[in-house]
Amino acid sequence: MSAQTTHLPELSRLAPVGAEVHARSAASEENPRQLLPQSTSASQRLLGPTLVITLWFAVTLSGWLSPDMLPKPTTVAHTFRDLWADGYLLDNIAASLLRAGQGLAAGIAAGLLLALLAGLTRLGDALFDGLVQIKRALPNLALIPLFIMWMGIGETMKITVIALGVLVPIYINTHSALRDIDLRYVELAQTVDLNRAQFLRHIVFPSCLPGFFTGLRLAATHAWTALVVVETINATSGIGYMISQARIYGQIEVVMAGLVLYGVLGFGTDALIRTIHRKVLGWRQTVA
Repeated sequence: MSAQTTHLPELSRLAPVGAEVHARSAASEENPRQLLPQSTSASQRLLGPTLVITLWFAVTLSGWLSPDMLPKPTTVAHTFRDLWADGYLLDNIAASLLRAGQGLAAGIAAGLLLALLAGLTRLGDALFDGLVQIKRALPNLALIPLFIMWMGIGETMKITVIALGVLVPIYINTHSALRDIDLRYVELAQTVDLNRAQFLRHIVFPSCLPGFFTGLRLAATHAWTALVVVETINATSGIGYMISQARIYGQIEVVMAGLVLYGVLGFGTDALIRTIHRKVLGWRQTVA
């Protein structure tokens, strides 16, 4: 009896703690995102670029850097206006978008096809996975001299370089998603007696879409990065060509305008892919 009496105060002190834990658990069940950060809106993602522009204003207006090293944002904005007014900027943007779009489309198609073959067949995995891993280790810059000797310095070489940069992230992420399909889904497909086409449609393709979109975001970045390089090689149009010509004539404000434009296009492309991602995979319960 004394032992029970000794433990009763301990139990009475633990009871409120247990009730508090139970209440917190119930609250977490009602709001499962409570422990995780809420998704960021498109406007909130502009906070980082806005801070960089503010710092740019502060550095240039305070005189820490001379206009010859870093022009003011207002000077770059006026340069944008002048280049747009005479049509020079629009022509170069159109040329860059065409090259990037062609290279991106070719790279996505090739990377997706190789990922499906390697992810769904043993022969495809044996043939293609090693080759893609080797290409992954070879930077595109190292391949440009070889491509110039093979294809010359025309548009074919430029689009090929962009496509190869796009192919790798599409393949890697899609192939990884295919290999990570939960085995329980495969067993479920066998239980309900799905045929090969139904298995691909209802299990494989929905499972690999998240990986594909991750690869697509990286691929878009690779496309713009490769475009900067190839447009400096015997190009007569494009944003990279515009920057290269401005460098020759010491027009730093045009160089900055081109760099800002690349940043805007990259940010816009990523935002577009994010939006499509949310629309296509709206059925998934995720944090973002």
